[in-house]
Amino acid sequence: MTSSNLLKVALAQISPVWLDKFATLEKVKTSIKEAAAQGCELVVFGEGLVPGYPFWMSITNGSAWDDKVQKEIHAHYLRNSVQIEKGDLLEIQELAKSLKIAIYLGIIERPIDKGGHSIYCSLVYINTDGDIKSVHRKLQPTYEERLTWAPGDGNGLQVHTLKEFTVGGLNCWENWMPLARTALYGLGENLHIAVWPGAVRNTENITRLIAQESRSFVISVSSLMSKTDFPAGTPHLDLILENAPEILADGGSCITGPDGKWILEPVANKEGLLIETLDFNRVLEERQNFDPVGHYSRPDVLQLSVNRERQASVKYENQLKSMK
Repeated sequence: MTSSNLLKVALAQISPVWLDKFATLEKVKTSIKEAAAQGCELVVFGEGLVPGYPFWMSITNGSAWDDKVQKEIHAHYLRNSVQIEKGDLLEIQELAKSLKIAIYLGIIERPIDKGGHSIYCSLVYINTDGDIKSVHRKLQPTYEERLTWAPGDGNGLQVHTLKEFTVGGLNCWENWMPLARTALYGLGENLHIAVWPGAVRNTENITRLIAQESRSFVISVSSLMSKTDFPAGTPHLDLILENAPEILADGGSCITGPDGKWILEPVANKEGLLIETLDFNRVLEERQNFDPVGHYSRPDVLQLSVNRERQASVKYENQLKSMK
């Protein structure tokens, strides 16, 4: 794939090895290698794939206060969450560099810059040089997610150049937040990445809506999860399996063109790579009649202000001099 206007993309619709960080990262590496072997220049994974979505919340009385079961599962989740500062993604970065493939990866992040004991639903972009260029922490966890994920900030509202494309992304239901979408449009986004835990019902409408609104390509990538994907070492596995449906996440990965028409309709219950080639010229064609932050905008009437400062509970004004 050499033409600058063409981009071959892979949607990695896979299941995690649930709440097993290192085993799931092995599956991620396998998918990256397979995508690169087929000439793909971008591979995208679902929301929170590493180490997995907190499915236990809705089936084990996740809102119970001071409950030992919830505490023990939560602690297991934290232990298996990704710590970028400690090198958890270094092998993924090395693969991106060696294979010259860009990656969007959904993780559950346990960042040191927030004390190291809270977790965030984060979307990481790694470029073809193997550099992490943005870590977007989900602005607003949805419903029961708030029992385990902390809210993020605007620091990760970034876009990245990939050949002629300008790519950006959001997590799950924050794709429904019009101002979050607009923040990316204003940076020139024309290939929007929407990642999901896995459900056709989530992707079948919003994917086309964003494409029609932005006149951009939209890629939605979802994960899979079935009752058989819970590993034997999961805390309180019997309780989880007692209440879990056979299918917890059925996928729904899909692609729309900048006219809002399907390039790839939502795919359900199929594990593996979904591959398509996108032509940037279609963006230019569709921007002729509508551009939400360009010729079809009124900044003299309507403007958006975005705070992209990384938030912290403690700010240290002066560094203490080391003791000699």
